[in-house]
Amino acid sequence: MLENIHLAFEGIWSHKLRSILTMLGIIIGIAAIITIVSTIKGTNEQIKENLIGAGNNVVTVSLNQNGNEYDLSWNPLPDTVRVISEETRQELENISGAEEVSLYYSRSYTDGFFYLDTAFNGNVLGVDRHYFSAYGMQIRSGRGFTGKDYTEFRKVALVDSTAAKSLFSGVDPVGKEIEFGSDVYTVVGVIGPAEEFTPTINSLNDYYLYANDGSGSIYFPDSIWPALYQFDEPQCVAIKVKNTDVMASVGKKAADLLTEKQIIGTDTGFDYRSADMLEQAQQLQNMSKSTNTQLVWIASISLLVGGIGVMNIMLVSVTERTSEIGLKKALGAKKKRILLQFLTEAAVLTSIGGIIGVLTGIGLAELISGLMQIPVAISAPAIIIAVVFSTLIGVIFGLLPATKAANLNPIDALRRV
Repeated sequence: MLENIHLAFEGIWSHKLRSILTMLGIIIGIAAIITIVSTIKGTNEQIKENLIGAGNNVVTVSLNQNGNEYDLSWNPLPDTVRVISEETRQELENISGAEEVSLYYSRSYTDGFFYLDTAFNGNVLGVDRHYFSAYGMQIRSGRGFTGKDYTEFRKVALVDSTAAKSLFSGVDPVGKEIEFGSDVYTVVGVIGPAEEFTPTINSLNDYYLYANDGSGSIYFPDSIWPALYQFDEPQCVAIKVKNTDVMASVGKKAADLLTEKQIIGTDTGFDYRSADMLEQAQQLQNMSKSTNTQLVWIASISLLVGGIGVMNIMLVSVTERTSEIGLKKALGAKKKRILLQFLTEAAVLTSIGGIIGVLTGIGLAELISGLMQIPVAISAPAIIIAVVFSTLIGVIFGLLPATKAANLNPIDALRRV
C-alpha cells in the first residue's frame, strides 16, 4: 500500500497542472460545503444563544389552561390549582439534570405602580430565596433581599437596570420609594445578570424578538405578594439545569410532576407546561432548513463534476501507461495489484483535493464572517466527512479506469511499447 501511495504521488507530481485541474471540482465542492455548513452552524448557534442567553440554563414551567399560559394579570384566581409546597420544590430539585429550583409569582401586565408621577408598566415578580441564584443574577448597587425581608414581611423591592432607567429616569433608585395603592415599597438595590449578555441583532425582526424587553422588572419578596395581590396564588417555576441539552427533558418531567400533584380534577383544562427555549430556537432554525439543504445539494454537484473529472483523467492515465501495465503484468503482476495501484492514485488525488477544499472552505467562512458580520462555527465532523467523502469519490470514480487497467491483456499492452 505504501508503495502504491508513493507511486500515486509521483504520478501526481509528474503531471502537476493536470492534477490541479482534476482536483479543482473536488476543491470547489468541498470548500462550498464547508463554508455553507459553517455559516449554518454559526447562525443556528447564535439563534440558540440569543434565546437562551449567556449560560443561564433555566427552563420555566407555568400554569396553562387549554394550551394557553394562564396569566393572573387578567384571569381570575383558579380554585382548582394548589400552591406549590416546599416539599414539591424539593422533588423538582431532585429531577435528574436539575440544579436549583425557584418558585415565583409573576405579573406580565401591571397597573398602579408609581414613582412620583411616573407609572411603571413592566413586569412584577414575587421571588423566593432561590430565584436570583438560579438565574445567575447579582447585585449591581445597594443590597439584595435578606432573610429578615422574607420573615418580617418587609416592604422592599429590587429593580433591574431597565426598570431603573424607565421608572427613575437615570436617578439612583436605591432608597427611593415605589407606591402601589396605599402602600409604599422601598427600593433596596439594583440587580442584573452576573455576566452581561447582549443578543446579536442582524435585522428588525431580531430586535423585536431578542432586544425589546419593555420597561424592565421589579422584584419583591414572595412573602409580601399577598399584600400586593391575592393569597394562595399558583406560582411559576424556574429550574436551573446542568446544561442546555437537558432543558427539554427536565422541563417535561417537572411539568408532568406539577400537573399530577397540583391540579385538582381532570376536567378543568389546567396543566403545567415548560417553556422550552431550545424548541423555539429549533423552530427558527427550521425556517431556513430547506434553503440550506438546497445550497448543500447545489454545492454537491461540484463534487459530482469533480468525480467525473477524476474518472476522465484516470482513463487518460491508463491509456498513457498501457505499456507500463503490460510490462508489469508480463513480469507477474496480478490484476489485484494493478487495480489497487490505480485506485490508490485516484483516492490520493481526491484526498488532496478534499484537504485543500477544507482549508479553502474554512478560509472563505472566516472571510465571509469578517466582511458580512455573519457568525460561523467550524464543524469538525463536517471536515472529517468531507475528507472521507472526497476519498470515496476517488475510489468510486476511479474504479472503472482501474478495472480497465487490471483487465488489459499483457500481449496487447506490450505491442504499444
